[in-house]
Amino acid sequence: MAIDVGNTQTVYGVWDRSAWRAQWRRATKHEDTEDEIIAWLKLMFELDEIPLHLDGVVAASVVPSLDLSISRLAEKWLKCPCYFLRHGDQVGIPVDYQPATSVGADRIANVLAAMAIVKPPFIVVDFGTATTFDVVDGRGHYLGGSIMTGVEVSSAALFGRTAKLPQVALEVPEKAIGQSTPSALQSGIMFGYAGAVDAIVARIRAELGSEAVALATGGLGGKFIGAAKTLDSYHPMLTLDGLVMALPSLKAE
Repeated sequence: MAIDVGNTQTVYGVWDRSAWRAQWRRATKHEDTEDEIIAWLKLMFELDEIPLHLDGVVAASVVPSLDLSISRLAEKWLKCPCYFLRHGDQVGIPVDYQPATSVGADRIANVLAAMAIVKPPFIVVDFGTATTFDVVDGRGHYLGGSIMTGVEVSSAALFGRTAKLPQVALEVPEKAIGQSTPSALQSGIMFGYAGAVDAIVARIRAELGSEAVALATGGLGGKFIGAAKTLDSYHPMLTLDGLVMALPSLKAE
């Protein structure tokens, strides 16, 4: 099982040798105990009829307070070892970032999975609580990237400070000229955010001196394919794919 523990959501996936058997998404609760996580996972396993015979758990976490709970659920309930991806050195990715160990494990997982899809140079854009842009050059070195406020966080800040503006679904409208307050909000939020993504990707490509492929991932990434003209493709399972790919190296440590 692969687990991507994010600030807002945690994604769980059960890998069956060559394909994803199941995938679940749950709000991240920083105070969760292993018993609370296990109770929820038991229900998910039962609903999807997943047998409890797993070889291991591999995780990337940006919430250190949950690391022990993740380890314990593997050992206590699944009766299997737990491995954490922490930094690029574990999987042979050269990291030109200071300090190298400060790069989030989810970002390393994204890069590792992207390497199996396209040849460097490339850019991975992950739409999460924050939207991250991760850049790999033609040598296969992780250079760094950019971090911007996620679209959900940005829109929540707007709605929280404006009494008369209604909350709207984060969907790309058909046109930029909104003819009602909800459609005008959708236009500003979604096209504005797509424009910001395009601007950053364009600057990165200019600095690389290359039309690097830009891959999108994350819960909302698919909504921006087409709206953000610089994004070439969407890969919803990229982070979990990278964790599965990292497992042999982590076991060998």
